[in-house]
Amino acid sequence: MKRSLINVLAVLMVVCLGFAVQASAADKIFLTLASGSPGGAYYPLGGGMSVVVQKTVEGFRCASESTGASVENSRLVGSGDSDMGMVMGSVGYNASQGKAPFEKKYDIVALFQMYPAPQHLVTTAQSKIKTIADLKGKKVSIDVPGSGCSTMAKIILEEAGFDLAKDLTIANLSQTESVQALKDGVVDAVFFNFAYPGSAVMDLAATRDIVLVPMDQKLADKILKKYPYYVKIVIPGKTYSKVDQDVLCLGDSNVMIANKKMKDDVAYKIVKAIYSNVKEGQYALINVHPVAAQLTPQNAINSPLPLHPGAAKYFKEVGALK
Repeated sequence: MKRSLINVLAVLMVVCLGFAVQASAADKIFLTLASGSPGGAYYPLGGGMSVVVQKTVEGFRCASESTGASVENSRLVGSGDSDMGMVMGSVGYNASQGKAPFEKKYDIVALFQMYPAPQHLVTTAQSKIKTIADLKGKKVSIDVPGSGCSTMAKIILEEAGFDLAKDLTIANLSQTESVQALKDGVVDAVFFNFAYPGSAVMDLAATRDIVLVPMDQKLADKILKKYPYYVKIVIPGKTYSKVDQDVLCLGDSNVMIANKKMKDDVAYKIVKAIYSNVKEGQYALINVHPVAAQLTPQNAINSPLPLHPGAAKYFKEVGALK
């Protein structure tokens, strides 16, 4: 009798424990973050953000996935296979609109813009180039064919009124080749596209008196009407040696996206956790990658994709949105 009672109690304990485990698991939210491949900024930053979410948000579990980056991540998040992902703004915009290389529209929104990638137009003081109009008759490197940088450079030059075949000489040099070509006087100006401060520009500034040519406000507005996935970006003065003034640029953005179906409170908690751990705390993202310094609420809201309502709630709380 006693043994039977003990056996019954043991079974009940196992059953109750099983229910407790199930209840505990049910209380947790499991998230995946599609980042990028090793070597770029997405991979370490995505890993760092996953750690922040898992360690600082009660009941959240978050894992970072290594992926092929923007195009793959747009599909993963849009189809619900990943909860959030890192993409270039132009790629995310095209995914939301069903434009090439995407075969359909994906229901994705922005949690935040991570950091901008301004289109630097760099020359030297001795070139006397001060505006985009001054490029007429000059030799300009726009990066390798098919790159995002060369695509944007062509758009800027054509919208500025240049005939690329007649009005200037185009060179399709890599970043490394462009740096050396500008140092040697082989080209007069160079387009670069990357987050600031960019090592290529810092290399040039170390040995040359560089000039960052600003984007004209009216030209920027004209381009943005045709290409709404680009954004205005200001490179702060003193980012580079001897460039003391703020410089207006056009650029692409790097955006953390989510599926539109993500719950508002989940989006809110993710965004709050990340922006509370940029520069401070045990899991500070600035210690993961220096580009995290640009994770500011002001940058966050400047995305070509609409903000998720849960994210917007946080940015309103901190005064970045009205």
